[in-house]
Amino acid sequence: MSERTTDTAGPAAHDDRADAATEVFVAHRNLLFTVAYEMLGSAADAEDVLQETWLRWADVDLATVREQRAYLVRIVTRQALTRLRALGRRKESYVGTWLPEPLLTAPDVAEDVELADSVSMAMLLVMETLQPTERAVFVLREVFDLPYDEIAEAVGKNPAAVRQIAHRARAHVAARRPRDVVSPAETRAALAAFQRAVETGDLQNLLDILAPDVVLLNDGGGLRRAAPKPIVGSGKVARLLGGGFNRFRGRTCVERVQVNGHPGLIVRLDGEIAAVVAVRVGVGRITGLYVVRSPEKLSRVERETALSR
Repeated sequence: MSERTTDTAGPAAHDDRADAATEVFVAHRNLLFTVAYEMLGSAADAEDVLQETWLRWADVDLATVREQRAYLVRIVTRQALTRLRALGRRKESYVGTWLPEPLLTAPDVAEDVELADSVSMAMLLVMETLQPTERAVFVLREVFDLPYDEIAEAVGKNPAAVRQIAHRARAHVAARRPRDVVSPAETRAALAAFQRAVETGDLQNLLDILAPDVVLLNDGGGLRRAAPKPIVGSGKVARLLGGGFNRFRGRTCVERVQVNGHPGLIVRLDGEIAAVVAVRVGVGRITGLYVVRSPEKLSRVERETALSR
């Protein structure tokens, strides 16, 4: 009788532990995805990291974990660091310009100004210039406000070293981040004017909304036609965009959405998503255009992705 009781109780207890682990993981999933995405700039890789994090979390005895959130962030950070180092090698052979994978985000992301800034295309590209450990420390400290001792455990450094890394990363980012700070209303107005100009084919209106030194980055991933290098100057950018929209006039549809916490555009060709456009705005004009055309990076804009911190 006692052996039968042990046999039946064992699986039941295991199921209870699995349910508890699942409940905790699901409660923190959006946070963990956001950490991984900000470290990697790729939703697909962030999802892989979350899967690896879950497999490790499922083997943990929850009774031994004092701070579940900190423990999970530590696992996801370590897995993301491993993935980030591997991605660095892959990006060296990437065809053309590499841009982060865009996300369709909910309005609540835009309302959190610091979160929206940290996931913007411009900021993710700045973070690409950090070393892997610097990027992890910057994200955990500046975006998620984790204490230095928790960050130290996550990246395998002592707290004093983490403070130095954080100081260096902050200075690095400050020297490269966009200087202009504009309101969401200004960005929406500039984007609306840009949309009208490309839809009507009005070259002059397009030139009027583009800053003279505007930069366009175009990511086709080697699978779609895209400019292999940055295009600089309002004249060159206007001619490229005007020519593209005129060539497919009547077959394209442009929709305003929230891309990575900021106003952006989805461009459809014959009903299928052909590109996602994110913008950087300064003093009423568009100073940066980020055009993602790689099919491998467009799957996440079919639905909203939840982010949190």
